[in-house]
Amino acid sequence: MKFKFRNVLAYFVAQFFILIGLVNRAKKKALKGDFILSIYFHNPSKKEFEFIIKWFNRNGFKFIGVDDLKKIINGSMSFPKGAVLLTADDGWASNYENVAEVAINNKIPITIFIPTEAIETGNYWFSYAKKAKKLGLGYLSSKMLKNVPNAERMAVITEIKKQIKLPREAMTVSQIQSIAASPWINIGGHSHTHPILPNCRDEELELEISINRRNIFTWINYQIDTFAYPNGDYGVREINALEKENFEIGFSNKPEYLSAQSLNSKFELPRIGILEGASKAENICRMVGVWHKNTLKVF
Repeated sequence: MKFKFRNVLAYFVAQFFILIGLVNRAKKKALKGDFILSIYFHNPSKKEFEFIIKWFNRNGFKFIGVDDLKKIINGSMSFPKGAVLLTADDGWASNYENVAEVAINNKIPITIFIPTEAIETGNYWFSYAKKAKKLGLGYLSSKMLKNVPNAERMAVITEIKKQIKLPREAMTVSQIQSIAASPWINIGGHSHTHPILPNCRDEELELEISINRRNIFTWINYQIDTFAYPNGDYGVREINALEKENFEIGFSNKPEYLSAQSLNSKFELPRIGILEGASKAENICRMVGVWHKNTLKVF
């Protein structure tokens, strides 16, 4: 764990939640089948990802994949007890070894949502924005660029790319093809350029989704039907766009349990985020849903 004041404080808060029994009660409730624990990652270390898998296994949980989830939604599979669904966003280069290989070796299903431009070029637009901010080049920060029209974001990033070179940080096409061949890895859509979709014009939105789906099909030779909204941002228009492209389910970043009721909104499925670099205690609290209920406004 990185020594940051925020992480140290969060560690003690998490230990308090564990001590007073919040985690144990939430764990027991999840094992009874009241809800599915829908967990997502971005760029975890191998140690972090392995710890989480081992913790769930040691505590009696079982892993399901998105195909199982679709069966639960359409009624061909009963609502499971003690189920965990794993997903990961962005297709970071380290996901190949730290996530995909670990999942395959442990026979754990996981869906990895990828933005196709990053896989093609090697980098994410927000990394260019963060680097430009660090170098003091005078451009809008990545946080601010998330609040402007998509065309403006793209124009700024185009200018930054003329001045900055970054080492590759995303998986390659060949790596995507390799892991997609495993029955334990499912590839999902995450747009083409990873924009904030509500900031896109209608035609931009359609292209972001259609190019993403088409390129992935070209790489792995099967049609994807699962999508995660970049940055968790979406509205009715984005849901309609997914339905138009024949996606079956869509994931948000709402930190809630995946309950039987939430399955009724199959394009707004919640997920609880794991924080890379946080303590094991904090991420245990996150996994069972205790953290966001009690500390969302603080952390």
